[in-house]
Amino acid sequence: MIAAPRLRLGNWQPIDGSGKAEALALPAHHLVTHGVVVGMTGSGKTGLLMVTVEEALRSGVPVLAIDVKGDLPNLLLAYPSFAPEPLAPWISGVMSPSEQRPAEEVARALAAERQQTLSAWGIGEPELAAYRAGIDVRVLTPGSSAGEPLHVLSALERRSARWDHDPESARASLSAAVSLVLRLVGRDPDPAGSKEHVLLSVLAERRLRAGEAADLGALLGDLTDSPIDVVGALPLDSFLPKSERRSLAAALNTLLASPTFASWRTGATLDVDAWLTPKDGRTPAVIVSVAHLDDDERALVLGVLLEEVLSWVRAQPGSKRLRSLVVFDEVYGFLPPHPANPPTKHAIVSLMKQARAFGVGVLLATQNPMDLDYRALSNAGMWCVGRLQTDADRERVVEGLAGETRGKEQASAKALGNVAKKLAPRWFVLRDAQAQIGPVLLQPRYAISFLRGPMTRTELVAARSAFAGLAAPPCERSSDVGPDRTGLKRTNEGGIATET
Repeated sequence: MIAAPRLRLGNWQPIDGSGKAEALALPAHHLVTHGVVVGMTGSGKTGLLMVTVEEALRSGVPVLAIDVKGDLPNLLLAYPSFAPEPLAPWISGVMSPSEQRPAEEVARALAAERQQTLSAWGIGEPELAAYRAGIDVRVLTPGSSAGEPLHVLSALERRSARWDHDPESARASLSAAVSLVLRLVGRDPDPAGSKEHVLLSVLAERRLRAGEAADLGALLGDLTDSPIDVVGALPLDSFLPKSERRSLAAALNTLLASPTFASWRTGATLDVDAWLTPKDGRTPAVIVSVAHLDDDERALVLGVLLEEVLSWVRAQPGSKRLRSLVVFDEVYGFLPPHPANPPTKHAIVSLMKQARAFGVGVLLATQNPMDLDYRALSNAGMWCVGRLQTDADRERVVEGLAGETRGKEQASAKALGNVAKKLAPRWFVLRDAQAQIGPVLLQPRYAISFLRGPMTRTELVAARSAFAGLAAPPCERSSDVGPDRTGLKRTNEGGIATET
C-alpha cells in the first residue's frame, strides 16, 4: 500500500504558545477539502503559500497557480545549490533601505542563511538539486510576452479534441470564451439570456463540430451571411434581426482590428489537462500571472481560465487523494458576496463545492478579508489565519469561521480570533477540520525558492531563461522536505507578540 504524501509546512505549537515546537507533516489529502490563508501585508502569507506549493510539487502533485500580485514567479528562483552567485542579481529587491553592505556581501550572507535554515530541515544540495530537477515551472502571461503568451480565446479559435469525446466540457469552455468576447464589445454576456451569446455559440459550435476552427473572422462572415436559417424554433431574422447582427459584426470587427486585443489571441492554448500532465518525469507548476493587467482585464481573463479549470475538474475521475492543487494568491475582488457577480465568482464557488470529489484542492489567499463571500469559503476545511490589521478584519474572519458551526466549534472560532490578534509576523493559527487536534500555531519553514518579490518584465524574462538553463542532471527526488526564506531577518521565538 502506497503511503499518502505529507506536506512538511513548518513547526507547530499548542495554541497558547506553550510546549516545544514540533514539525508539522500535513497529510496531502487534507487539502482536497480546500484551504484559505488570510493575513495582512508582512504577515508571511505569501511565504506560506510558496512553501505549500513547493511541498505539493515535492510530493508529485501538479500545481496551477493564479498570480495577481506578481510574487509566485519566484518559483523560478529555486536554485540547486547554496552558492551566492545566483542570488546576487536579485539582492536589490530584498535589501533594506538602510543596508550599507555591497550586494555581493549581502548575497554571501543570504546564501549562508539559506544553507543554515534549509539544513535544519534536512535539506542539503542533493535535495535542492533533486527538487529542481523534478519540477517544470511555466509562467503564462496573457496579453504579454514577458512570460509565455496565452491564447485566451483558444476554446473558440482552436478546435479541441474534447468535441469528439467530451462535448459538454468543450461547450462549457466555448461559452466562457463567447462571454468574454461579448463583454469586450459591451454586450450582454449571459449564456442563457443573451441572444447574441446564443447565436455566436450556435455558429461557433457548428464549425467546431465540423472539425473547423471558429475564429472571429469566420464568425464575422457567418453573422453577415448566415449559414443557418433557424435558431431554436424561430427563423433567424425573428430571433435576431439582420440589423442587430450587422451591428454585432461591426463591433466584433473593431475588436478584431485592435492591436492590443491581438496579443490575447496568440500563445499557449488554454488546456488545463495538458498543462498539468507531467512530462519527462517532472511535476508541472503552471503560473498564470495577471499582475500586469488592469482590474477589468484580470476579471475577464480569469473568468475564462477558471471556467476552463472547472470544466477540466468535472472531467476527472473521482478521488480522495490530492490529484492537483489550484492556488489563487489574492482572491479579493474575485469572490465578493451577493449581489456582486464578477466573471470569476461562479467558477470559484463551484470549485469550492465540487472539486473535492475529484481530488482537486483549492487554496485561496487574501490580505483583504472584508469583502469576500464567506458562504463559499465555509467549504474550506483548512484555515491559516495570520496577523490581521484591524478589529473589523478579525471579526469578519471569525464570523466566516463560525458561521457554519455551532456550540463548541463556534466558541473555538472566536477564541481563534483572540489569538490571531496577538500573532507575530510569520506565525499563523492553523485550523484543520480533518486533524485530530484543535487549532494550533504554525510557523512556516522558509521557502526553497528565493523570495525576491514581484519581478519587472525584464527580470521575469531573465528568470525564465535562467531556469531553463539551470537544468540539473536527473536524480532521485527526495521524499523529505524543507526550505525557507522571506527576508533578511526572521524571528524564531514565540508565536504570540505582545500587543502594543
